Amino acid sequence: MSKMEVAERVPVAAVKGLIADALTAAGLPREDAATCARMMAEADLTGADAHGVFRLPQYVRRLKAGGFNARPNITVTKSAPATALVDGDNGMGHLVMSRAAETAIALARDMGVAWVGVRRSNHAGPAGLYAEMPAAAGMIGMYSAVANANHMAVWGGADSLLGTNPLAIGVPSGAGPVVLDMATTVVSYGTVKNYALQGKPMQPGWMVNTSTGEDIIDAKKSAEGLLLPIGGYKGSGLAIMLGLLAGPLNRAAFGRDVVDFNADDASETNTGHFIIALDIARFLPLADYKAEVDRHIAELKASQRLPGVDEIRMPGERRRQSREERARDGLPLSAALVVQLDKLAGELSVKPLSARS
Repeated sequence: MSKMEVAERVPVAAVKGLIADALTAAGLPREDAATCARMMAEADLTGADAHGVFRLPQYVRRLKAGGFNARPNITVTKSAPATALVDGDNGMGHLVMSRAAETAIALARDMGVAWVGVRRSNHAGPAGLYAEMPAAAGMIGMYSAVANANHMAVWGGADSLLGTNPLAIGVPSGAGPVVLDMATTVVSYGTVKNYALQGKPMQPGWMVNTSTGEDIIDAKKSAEGLLLPIGGYKGSGLAIMLGLLAGPLNRAAFGRDVVDFNADDASETNTGHFIIALDIARFLPLADYKAEVDRHIAELKASQRLPGVDEIRMPGERRRQSREERARDGLPLSAALVVQLDKLAGELSVKPLSARS
């Protein structure tokens, strides 16, 4: 294993403290910085390593360049008894989507179901964070967004016109929320960036060169190609439809209108999202639903396995296992990322990770 791949364990509290201090130093109000830090640390706890503290240097750059509004006036317009539109005023996505999720849960409590659209937002971390919020409140949650950069083409095309537009669904169970969190590409672009930072080779079938059609293995050459969709044309079609629901429906960016926030720190991205909450109690008692989910999950896991398969895993299992293990043992951060974070701490005159552990 190369030095770039060596990971060290860092206490969650240390990472959360660094994020909060760094975002505050970059201009965010302390309370908002603490909210973002909590959600970014949760991303790392649940194993979404490309969406937690890994994103901190990029977020700081955008705050300093004016790409994020550090003091947004986030507004909620209730458009009907069960629908609302959130205007994020170009605030950090974590703040905007937290407000949207809270709104969806409150509306669903009253109406049984809620659809909340979001415009003028930004990158908000992993999709699972937001699908899990209604699930933790005894509801079913669904979430999607237009990704903050286009790295996929429509099926058969070579122009980068689609994002990794994610889909997340969360349902309650006795063991905790069952959460499916997936990009519509084989891997997220954040994973590609993480591999590039660590100098790790990508797997065949992740990205192809647009000129030759050959696999790109070196993550640092990702600009030469496109991410591939899950399931061929089906993944491409899913990315289109999710994008049309999260983008144009909310008067947010989609297709050629998307601003690549990896290359542009100063422009407003007008990121669109949507979140749905469904109150389970309108159909059956929550305890009964959880019991049925538990029963079916147990049957699925106990089903006969194919040769060579050690275990059948369910959506959300890895998240729960990762959260438990990382809360106990600390977050595994690559040596390259620690170097990057220490440099950022020095630039912002905040305490580095090594002094927090």
